[in-house]
Parts: sequence; structure tokens; C-alpha cells
Amino acid sequence: MNHFERPVAVIGGGTLGRRIALMFATRGGEVRIIDPNGEVGNAAVAFVEKQLPEVAATVADGKPGTAEYVPDQAIGVKGAWLVVEAVPEILDLKKKVFAQLDGDADADAIVASNSSSYASRLFTEGLTTSDRMLNTHFYMPPQSTVLDVMSDGHTSQDVLDFVLKTFPEYGLHPYLVRKESTGFIFNRIWAAIKRESLEVVHEGVSIPHDVDEMFMRNFGTKAGPFRMMDQVGLDVVLDIEEHYEQENPNLPKGPVELLKKYVDAGKLGVKTGEGFYDDYPKQG
Repeated sequence: MNHFERPVAVIGGGTLGRRIALMFATRGGEVRIIDPNGEVGNAAVAFVEKQLPEVAATVADGKPGTAEYVPDQAIGVKGAWLVVEAVPEILDLKKKVFAQLDGDADADAIVASNSSSYASRLFTEGLTTSDRMLNTHFYMPPQSTVLDVMSDGHTSQDVLDFVLKTFPEYGLHPYLVRKESTGFIFNRIWAAIKRESLEVVHEGVSIPHDVDEMFMRNFGTKAGPFRMMDQVGLDVVLDIEEHYEQENPNLPKGPVELLKKYVDAGKLGVKTGEGFYDDYPKQG
């Protein structure tokens, strides 16, 4: 298949969906953003169009392509060589999307999930095209261009090889997850750093500001774990932490307890103006 001549479809025009669409529009091709909410879909297209000239310039042989909003999934995925699902982390919703894509997507289309916490096996089981379905978990393009690539247990080797070879053409850096893993690769490592940072504060050993300052001085980063958690949203961090805890009951309880105190107080980080830090502008 000559992928440059065929569109890429992204289902979900939210924070990550629009960023994924942006990366696949960097080689002059067409990207379709599918979302039931017209406001979200149009905002996603506007985001891609605004960022595209600058981002395409950072990609080898890059040139701005086109982005369009398509409200209807069945129409939007027609002809696409790649369909990326980027809907909210609700298992039943993902199952529904994948069941529809089993018939809606072209017979040779690669169907990928951007899920950050669910193995694609959970929503491709029993589908006739599970051999071309998989996880492609993006972090935060264009700032972070790495992604995890993980089989659903039935993904053909040809599809895995094709993704690993082709995604770098769009300025992306895919890494193969060699065995099914909750949290994939980097998220697991980040989860350990985050969890121990929370535990140290929960135990009263240190405070968020000091942990962050030591982290930044040691690793040369612009932010530490607590500032980064505030940026993600402490409600989201709590959801993820509880998901890990369900899988592994032996994890320390302190991180969840500490996060719950902040979430219950309505201190969710940047989006509410206050989290571990209280120096954010109030939103809205």
C-alpha cells in the first residue's frame, strides 16, 4: 500500500486525538478527524492547521498536508490506511468503536488504539480483523514523539513491522512492547517515580516543592513529578493510580490516600488553579 496517497483517520478530536492527527498531516497527506461533537472536531482541525507549518518543518521531507472534520465514522474511515482510536478511556466505548471498525475500515487498514491503560486485546477479542489491530500509545506529540506499539495478541508480524518502519516517516519514534504490559514501557517507569514521590510526601519525609527541586537539579528537567502531575490533573493521576492498584494490591496505599485529599478538596492542579502548587492562574 502507498500510504502517502491514502488518508489517516483519527477518531476523537480531544487533547491527544488532535495531536496525533497533526503528526500524520506532516507529509502532505490528508487526515480526517472524526468526532460526534462538531465543536470539538472543528477546534481540532483549527489546532492542526495552526501548528502544522512549524511541525512539518521539523520532519524529514515534511510538508503540510490537510485536515478535515468528518462527523460520521463510517464515512471518515473509508479509504484510510490507518485508523487511530483516541476516544476517552471508557472500556465499553472503545469496544463499541472497534466493533464498528471491524466492518467500517478498509480490509487492509491498520486499526490502532491510543489507550493509555487498556490492552487492545480487551476490545478486539472475537473480531474478524484482530490481526491488524493493535495499541499505538502516544505520549504528547509534537513535544514528545515517542509511542508504545503493542500487539493485541493476534496482530500480524507484518502489521507490527509496517508500523515500526512507517511511523518514523512522520517524525515519530515507535518502540515495541515485547509482552503485554499494563502501562506499556515508559508509563510504568514514570508510574514508579510518581508513586514513590507521592509516598515520600505522604510519609512526611519531604514536601512537593523539595522533591521537585531535587529532581530538576539531578536530571536537568524543567519540572519535577509534582508539577507534572498538576499539569496532567490530579483526578486523572488518581484514576491511573487506582487502575494500577487494582492490578497489583501489594502497591503502597499512601499515594492514593494523598491524591484523594487533594481531589476531594477540589484541588486538581492547573485546571482548577491549585493542586500541589497554588501559583496557577484561575481557569475560565
